[in-house]
Amino acid sequence: MGDADFAGCREHFPNGQPPALPAGLTGLHALCFDAFAVLYSSETRTPVYVAQRLNRASLQAARAVGRSDHFYAEARLPASARAQLEDYRGSGYARGHMAPAADMPTEAAMAQSFSLANMVPQDMGHNSGPWNRIEQDTRQYVMRARGDVYVFTGPAYLAARTSRIGDSGVAVPSHLFKLVHDPATGRAWAHWHQNQAGPQAMKPISEEALVQKLGIDFLHGAD
Repeated sequence: MGDADFAGCREHFPNGQPPALPAGLTGLHALCFDAFAVLYSSETRTPVYVAQRLNRASLQAARAVGRSDHFYAEARLPASARAQLEDYRGSGYARGHMAPAADMPTEAAMAQSFSLANMVPQDMGHNSGPWNRIEQDTRQYVMRARGDVYVFTGPAYLAARTSRIGDSGVAVPSHLFKLVHDPATGRAWAHWHQNQAGPQAMKPISEEALVQKLGIDFLHGAD
């Protein structure tokens, strides 16, 4: 399969080019939001990835935006493909943002970040602990960067058997990733974490290693 479309929000991607996808992915939906883009899978009821373009100005604006905490099912998706609020209730998992609420530069973008299309079932301790530190470290890097920094975040399903929650069958990822690309320096690195509480290996992996794990060529348009 080639690029997902994203005709209305190519600005979220390096050189305006969404990642190249492996063959065989079906049930995909390209969703544009004000401050991020989501490639959503109706099979897992989670994103394949979420793309953001961050810079110092956008993060400075985000500091003035209050958190909304109003989660909602994504009405642009077919009813049969949506994750629902009830799926997460009593599941034992957090509704884990892929594009973090703290990155959102406007009230509208903040509200949109609470779409369940931007969520995965995430271990609560991981969400509030190691992953929160990764998000903070990424913002700190962007604040020092010379220009735009592109970030791709999403789940991976590498366990022998994937658990699911709720009547919709929202898939619980085995791992989470966050790929950071700085075009000004040409650098790219990825954080790769198991979806579980406890200490995590904090040393990043290469973009090439992430591509090998997932089969998604994130930066083909940034060569």
